Amino acid sequence: MSTALPAWLVGSAGLGLADFAAMFGHFLLLSLLAVGGAMTTAPDMQRYVVGERHWLSEGAFSASVALAQAAPGPNVLFVAVLGYNIGGLAGVLATMVGTLLPSTLLALQASRWNAEHARALPVRALHAGLAPITLGLLLATGWVLFEPAAGSWRNTLLALGTVALMLRTRVSPLWPICAGAVLGALGWAG
Repeated sequence: MSTALPAWLVGSAGLGLADFAAMFGHFLLLSLLAVGGAMTTAPDMQRYVVGERHWLSEGAFSASVALAQAAPGPNVLFVAVLGYNIGGLAGVLATMVGTLLPSTLLALQASRWNAEHARALPVRALHAGLAPITLGLLLATGWVLFEPAAGSWRNTLLALGTVALMLRTRVSPLWPICAGAVLGALGWAG
């Protein structure tokens, strides 16, 4: 019995069924760690698909995330873009089902339980404890996404300026994003 998947499903990736099963399993586990959303697990996704499996380069990983974040829709779309860039439609299926299935089932069960026990001290403590974990995971994600561009002093200046603006003002994040897009189009950043 062959473990080769049809070309229309996997594209030109050359990955086998075992690769897609491993991808599915890894994203399944990451789903259970995605406190604050799938984006918080991007550093481990990058470690797995770039550093360990060598399915994508660092630049391709960052570009996949950036493309998905620029598109309208839910934040989790970057997982589908990563999967597609790794293994075509089979990659999308492995990454998206792996990401969405356990977290969805867990969220449904947890929300039912939380509604019944919302006033209990352990539940309130859990909610308070998850906030710093989410912040730390988001900071790690920001670092992983910034690292490929960090070699340029202009990019570093833009990133630090954006962080300072966001910390000190109530300016919408869309303005620095638009400014970065204009500077990039003009060739100043990059």
